[in-house]
This record gives sequence, C-alpha cells and structure tokens, in this order.
Amino acid sequence: MLFLYNILTNFASSLLPVIALFAPKIKLFVDGRKEVFKELSSKIKPEDLTIWFHAASLGEYEQGLPVIESIKTKYPSHKIIISFFSPSGYEVRKNNIVGHATVYLPLDTKSNAKEFIKAVHPDMVFFIKYEFWPNYLNELKEHQIPTYLVSGIFRENQLFFKWYGAFYVKALDAFTYFFVQNEKSKNLLVQLGKTNVAVSGDTRFDRVATILEKDNSLSFIAAFKNNKTTLVAGSTWPKDEALLTKYINQTAHNIKVVIAPHNIKKDQIASLKNSITKKTVLYSDYLYNPTMPLAEYDVFIIDTIGILTKIYSYADIAYVGGGFGNPGVHNILEPATFGIPIIIGPNYSHFAEATALIRLQGCRAISNAQQLKKTITELNADATYRTEKGHICSTFVTMNKGATNIILNTIAP
Repeated sequence: MLFLYNILTNFASSLLPVIALFAPKIKLFVDGRKEVFKELSSKIKPEDLTIWFHAASLGEYEQGLPVIESIKTKYPSHKIIISFFSPSGYEVRKNNIVGHATVYLPLDTKSNAKEFIKAVHPDMVFFIKYEFWPNYLNELKEHQIPTYLVSGIFRENQLFFKWYGAFYVKALDAFTYFFVQNEKSKNLLVQLGKTNVAVSGDTRFDRVATILEKDNSLSFIAAFKNNKTTLVAGSTWPKDEALLTKYINQTAHNIKVVIAPHNIKKDQIASLKNSITKKTVLYSDYLYNPTMPLAEYDVFIIDTIGILTKIYSYADIAYVGGGFGNPGVHNILEPATFGIPIIIGPNYSHFAEATALIRLQGCRAISNAQQLKKTITELNADATYRTEKGHICSTFVTMNKGATNIILNTIAP
C-alpha cells in the first residue's frame, strides 16, 4: 500500500501545477513550495541546532503555539523551524516572530522527505494534532530523531483502523511519544499496540488562557459598541450569515452586531452588506475614514483578518460560525476564555470542547432562524443569566489548562 501511496503522491505532485492555473488557492499551494529548499538553505547552516514543528493550518499552529514558545524558551540555542501544509495557515502566519524559518511542507514524496530532513536536520520534531505523512515519518525513524505528537486526536474512521491501513500504522512507529487529548484516543492507540502515550489534554486551552494577559483593546470596536449589548459573530460562513442577517433585519432589540466572516473576498463581503437593511459599516470603510461616527451604526462587518480574538473581548454574546458545514464549528475557546455565552450551529459532534460546553449549558446549538432569535432574545433580555452562562465558559477554559506543562515535563524533565 505504501508503494501505491507513493505513486499517487508523485502523480499529485505532477498534476497540481496544472490545476493551479485555474485555482488561486492551489496556485498558492504550489508556488509557495517552489522556494522551500532554497529558503531553508539560506536560514539553516549545517552546524545549527534546530527543532521542527509542523502544523496543518492556522488552527493547529495556534493550538501548538504554547508548546512552540515553551520549547523555544527551554532550548534558546536551537532555531525553531515551522512548516505548514495549507495556504490558509502559511499565508496568515508566515511572518510570525516565534520561528526562525517558516515554510510550506513539500509534498510527502520520498525525495522531498529526505531533502527536507537533511536541510532541517532537527534534534526534535513535533507534529500538532494530526497530519501523519508516511515518508516524512519513515525518514525521521530512520534517522532516530525524537518525534512527538501534540494534542493528538484519533477516531475509529481513520485510516489506521482500516484493514488496508497497515502501512499507515507502521509510520506511527516514528513517534517517540503521543500526547493525546482524551482517553478514547489513548485507547485507540493502545489497540494498535502503542503504549508510549499520555492523555495530556488540549494545548488550545493554554493558548486561549494567555489571551487574557494581553492588551485586547480596540478603540474602534469600543466606539461602535457604545456601551450597548453586542453580539460578535466570528468565522461565519454564508449559511450562518443567512440566519444572522434575518435576525438583524427583523429584530427590534437594541443590540449591536459585529460580523467577522471566515471568507473576506470582496464580492462576498459586498453581498453580505447588501443583505442587511440596518445601518452597516465595513472595517475597510473605517480605515478609509477613521473619524466616522461608528456609534451610529448597527452592524460592523470586519473585512480583514487577525483581530477577531480582540473583538471577542467586547462581546456580550458570541456566535461562532462553521456549524452548518463540514467538518463543523470553528474555535469556540477564544470567546469562551472571555466568559461569553456562545451560540453555534448543529455540526459540532467532532469537537470535544463544543460538546462539553453544550452539556454544561455555557454554549447552545441552534438549527434554524427561529432558534437563533429565541436564544439571542433570552441572552439579551437578562444580564444575570448571560453572565452565568459566560462564567461556565471561562471556568471550563481555566479547569482544562495544563497540557503544555505535561508535555514539557515528559520530554524534558
């Protein structure tokens, strides 16, 4: 099966440049990989000590950041190398300050794996949550490089647990230790004969807990809020926005709404703005005219990236998007850490934190416009009720911190 996997991977390597001619995101994926080895050779010398972290995309990078920062502090003589698979991660965090070099991970061919490991020559490697690339893992095993999985999640439907997944299971032999989020993942690994595993929890809790220590002030959001009850809808998709705009257009409540869409393409932003009948302003409008009276507007659409976390600090109610699509709802821990009651769509079963917060009643899942209106109305009407639900969320984050310390104490006591 590994032979077939390599044939398919090499075929994909040849096909993607053709697809890139017609798909902008694939073009980023392909073009970004063209200069990887040149960049590595310019930033890493043969005598350098290095530690390599790999994240699939932006969410995994943020999830692993507490470990990256802690490792960087613990090993100050090492250069930190960060790789991404997805453009949505690399393009947003390519200029991060924690890594000495940040690159796309070349496709998982045998030749790429050999060249990449030779160029980086890491003393330790960390894969965050998932992305198990057999050729890279086999190369790491061959060179006996300590390799760790951080905040791993395993499910029965993964390739490891299929009759044809033996080559994939064998690749797991490269891992020195698995740090997983829950007992279910540990038990599944034990079924595969892996005993080098610990339930450390999710490092995202450590990540979001540190947000409270930072300056989250945004004067333009404070001006827009104007001391009124504010709903912040983050990482929204069109299905989320259809329900939100129906609520906004029909409600008589004196409530402010901030919408930060997941996709900020101009045509989609324009369509969203045009669908709202109340007074609406774009972040780009504000940048063009920073003296505009934001307090006079009802809806603020954030057509940029990188500031949603700070915006959540101004929320009285949070709506987190993605719950009407696959794989499901986006990160609910960022609003949770600020002690805000959360509303999401119905697709959340693959996300343990969402399932837990719904059980604890700090988060509520809705399936239609009527349920959204009812939930917002209840939260808007009673500040005490709202505070109680928000406290459940912030306590949940606080109680689940500590994964980073478990990891660090295990690999470098």
